[in-house]
Amino acid sequence: MKDEKPIENDEAVDEELIPEDGEGNVASAKDTAKDLREKLKKALAEKQEYLDGWQRSKADFINYKKREDEGRAELLKFANEDLIMQMIPVLDSFVMAFSNRETWEKVDKNWRVGVEYIYNQLIGILGQNGFKEFDPKGEKFDPVRDLAAETRPVTDANQDHTVLETIQRGYELNGKIIRPARVIIGELSDKK
Repeated sequence: MKDEKPIENDEAVDEELIPEDGEGNVASAKDTAKDLREKLKKALAEKQEYLDGWQRSKADFINYKKREDEGRAELLKFANEDLIMQMIPVLDSFVMAFSNRETWEKVDKNWRVGVEYIYNQLIGILGQNGFKEFDPKGEKFDPVRDLAAETRPVTDANQDHTVLETIQRGYELNGKIIRPARVIIGELSDKK
């Protein structure tokens, strides 16, 4: 084997890489090395461009998957909303039956306990699915959460814009109000 020297400063160029000009003449070694360097720079730039594009595409795909997973989770969170909305009148019926104390107390105690157990069981199952009842009585009126059905004059400034009575309970599903509470709020009559 011959001693091979590394190529330094355009001095030695493999003869196979030396191109000919269009007329069969051999181009100078310096011109050839310069052309090869330019091609190498261009190839490296293209490689970097392709790598950057691939990395951007990969990051975009990862972000897309995250958004899809979040969207799917959000969809599943509220998938039962329609079913729960259909059950709200049943819950209202339970609440109405319980609120008429006089009639409710006349019913056989064992039967009352059974019905209350069924109601609590239903509320428990709904609660496991993100459902929650709320009764804002005594709290400040919140127009996002409450629906004012009526106002009553009050003389105590602490009761101004406070929920005095709940006509109908409100319900939320996973933090989203699905039915606002219908309430009666106090309005200060001696405003100066």
